[in-house]
Amino acid sequence: MRMLPRRAPRDRTSRLRLVRAFFRADERNEGGSIRSPFVVGLGNPGRSYERTRHNAGYLVADELAKRHDGSWRKRKKTEAAPVSLGLNDATLLKPTTFMNNSGSAVSDYRPDDLIVVHDDLDLDAGTVRVKVGGGAGGHNGLRSIIGRLGNDFVRVRIGVGRPPVGMSVTDYVLSRMDSVVKDAIPKAADAVEFIVEHGPAAAMNRFNVRT
Repeated sequence: MRMLPRRAPRDRTSRLRLVRAFFRADERNEGGSIRSPFVVGLGNPGRSYERTRHNAGYLVADELAKRHDGSWRKRKKTEAAPVSLGLNDATLLKPTTFMNNSGSAVSDYRPDDLIVVHDDLDLDAGTVRVKVGGGAGGHNGLRSIIGRLGNDFVRVRIGVGRPPVGMSVTDYVLSRMDSVVKDAIPKAADAVEFIVEHGPAAAMNRFNVRT
């Protein structure tokens, strides 16, 4: 795949157009077939990071692979698992570059083909939300991807809450996740499935409602 130049973040109107267009059946690639999405679960490789808050995205990718009989294979800078999500083909990706360099793992992909799943300090622990575009919000994995591709991608955000007083953000996100965050992993996987089938606008209407 050809390398894509860095693009500046788009304004609100452009993001709304992206929401409406994302994964529409009439948006096809050069060969005439519908493009398949890439679901990028952010995290750090290695057993010591497996159950940390920062690896929530990895856990969602693993959950989807388990649900849909995906088999992980090593690719350049990622682990990949092709799956079928309903009537749609998709590829699950787990970058193996460590969080701060996530952008290099997806630099060959189109941003509007990506669904990026990540932990989020700005959401209460266990909350799941869907978003298109926006800034990095202090998340180094997102910052790396935005630096490479711009911000025109869909996100599934998993709230981990803020660290307690006296604890650094780094120590907090690299600590073992709470049970309420772990319990949100299946819901985040549901959100990914819903995005692929119905698009991000419908997913936001379903998953972004306060309960």
